[in-house]
Order: sequence, then C-alpha cells, then structure tokens
Amino acid sequence: MIDGAATAPQQTKRYAAKREAILDAAVGHFNARGIRGTSLNDVAGSVGLVTNSIPYYYRRKEDLAAACYLRTLQWHQGLLDRVEPLADPQARLRAFLDAYFADLAAIGTSGHRPQVRLTDLRALPSPQSEAVFTAYNDLFRRARGLFVPEEAVPGLDRAGRSARAHLVLSIIHTARAWIDRYEPQDFGRVGTRVADLLVRGLAGPGSRWAEAEPPLAEIRTGPTEPFLRAATALINEEGYRGASVEKISARLSVTKGSFYHHNDNKDDLVASCFARTFDILRREQDAAEARGGSGWARLTGCARALVRHQFSETGPLLRCAALGALPDALRAEVPSTLGRLWERLAFPIGDGVADGSIRPVDSSIAAQVVSSMIDSASDLDRWCPGVETGRAAELLARPLFLGIFSEA
Repeated sequence: MIDGAATAPQQTKRYAAKREAILDAAVGHFNARGIRGTSLNDVAGSVGLVTNSIPYYYRRKEDLAAACYLRTLQWHQGLLDRVEPLADPQARLRAFLDAYFADLAAIGTSGHRPQVRLTDLRALPSPQSEAVFTAYNDLFRRARGLFVPEEAVPGLDRAGRSARAHLVLSIIHTARAWIDRYEPQDFGRVGTRVADLLVRGLAGPGSRWAEAEPPLAEIRTGPTEPFLRAATALINEEGYRGASVEKISARLSVTKGSFYHHNDNKDDLVASCFARTFDILRREQDAAEARGGSGWARLTGCARALVRHQFSETGPLLRCAALGALPDALRAEVPSTLGRLWERLAFPIGDGVADGSIRPVDSSIAAQVVSSMIDSASDLDRWCPGVETGRAAELLARPLFLGIFSEA
C-alpha cells in the first residue's frame, strides 16, 4: 500500500469523528434550548473548539440542526429496517417499539449516540427544512405502510391510515419528554406497555365508543383572544423564539402598535398562552368529572372534547414541543404545571380499571399516551388535509381507545 494513500483516509476519519462529536454536542443543546435558543458558540465550547472553527464542519447553525435531524430520522429508518421482514403489522409495531425503547435506554446510559428530539423540527427554516421534511415524509409513509397497511384494517380509508400512523409516531416522539421519570433499565417495560396500549386499546369488556360527542366546556375569552390564538399557533409551529411580535402581528394583519396596545410584551403574552391552555385542560377535565359515569366515559369524554378544541374557535392548545425553548422565567413552572394536568388523566383511568370499564393497564403510562394523542391533534391536518372538527376524534381518539387495528 502506498503511504500517501493511507494518510488521506486517516485525515478523513479524524474529520468524520469531529463532525460526529459536534453533532453529539449539538443534540444536547438543541434538546434543551431548541434551535433558536442554541448558538454555535454553545456547541463549540462543548467540543473544545472556537466558534469560528465550527463552519469548517457546518457552515451555519441551521445546517448543523438539519444534520442532527437527518441523523435521527436515519436512526428511525434503521429501526424500521429491523422490523420490515416481519409479516404481521402487529408484530412489526411491537418489535419497533421494543427496539425504540431499548435504544432510548442505551442513549440514557451513554451506550448509544444521542438523538435530537423531533418536537422542534418545525422551527427549522428554509432551505434546510426542505431536506428534513422530505426525510420525515419518507419515514411517515414507510411507517404507515408497515404498521397500518391497507389489509390491516379492511375498509379504512387513506385518512384513517394516515391518522393512525401519525398517532404512533407522535406517541414515540413525545415519549422523549417523559421517559426520564423511569430508570433506563425499565425503558423496555415501558415500551411493552405502550405497545400493548396501542394494539389493544383501553376498553374494558362491554365498553363502547359513544356515538354522541360531549359538549365543550365554556371557555373564558377576552379582547386579547385573537393574539393568544395566533401566538399559540406560531409557538407550536416555530417555538418560543420563532413566534416574534412581527410574525404574530402579521398573522392577524395588524400593526406592531396594535399588538402593544393589547399586550405589554411578548413574554407576558406567551405566559398567557400557557395559562389559556391550562385553563382549557382544567375545565374539560372538571366537566368530565361533573358529568360522572364510569372511568371510561369520563376519560373518553374529556379526551374527545380536548381533541375538538384543537380544531375549534378556542384552539389550538399549546403542544408539548413548546416547552423546549421557553424563556428562563417560564422554564420551571410551566413544564411542572403541564405535567400535573396531563397526569390527572390517570385518575379516570384508575377508576375505570376499578369499575371494569377500562381493562387493566398502567394508569400513569396510559395517561401519557392519551395526552400524546390529544397533543398530536394540533397538526393532524398536515397528514389528513381538510379534516373536519367532528371527524378528528374519530380519526385519532377512537383508534387509541379501541386499538389501532380496530375497525373504522
């Protein structure tokens, strides 16, 4: 072998190794602060580089973020590669979740490269977003074909198949936000229970999906309501830092002067957006309890109402992804409050297990899965264009409660 030919690969290996180290460091920052809350200086300091050295590997922060997303999407595709040979969709789904949660455990114990959370993906600007969204669309279509093929549920239309694939992917993405409450050695048990919930649903013997939709609770509104809705939608799409005063005003076709006439500042408006979402969650949970009935009736009534809110004049609700890049003043209280409110869903689940209307399940994990379903409704229209308010719960909530292979 020629000596010079051996030297070049070594340089390439060093270059590739440094790129991977930069990606590893960037993942931690993007997961903690979001794309807009992370600087190249943050990443450089984590790998012992000066800031102006990073462009040698990634020209812009957005290029670095895109590389992180593409690596994570490739990881998901690798998991699908493992399960594709299995003939049965249910077996594929269970094996995929086993592998996914096993990898999360390996990440948690530093036995696997860290992976960026996909919850802030919408904050990636153009042109980097095009390649990432293309890769995500490829993942989505492949997951739909493997987990919900046409033959899996006879009579289920394309929108129904897309909604169920969106449900599965949303649940695994949001699991990254709550899995750390468990020890890594228990992640496999969590994954098994999530898979069981998706495949078998929550219904106990004799429980049925009610034909009538529950009424929506009355929600307080005021003169700032249009700003709250516009800001909430933008935060869901682009994160806290992406929802600028200019963008909020432009979405409402008003001037910045009009914005400041109704709002003191952006941070107060964002705090009000979270307070509004918390108020809707509490009111629908309280309304379901006031209606009474079995645990199944209260849980499904609350979940269906909250899904409808996502498409109503009071929607959307702030997504879990909005927590990723909060300002310091909100970082402690907001996640804690949202976590408590979603955990309240465990009460009707536990009551349903006790009264027999819900089959025996882990009420804490089931509460997280149900909350993920409600959370995912905010962008259901991306996969099911033109979905109507009345059909949203049928597309998303029903297959979760009855099992994703249940008849349409």
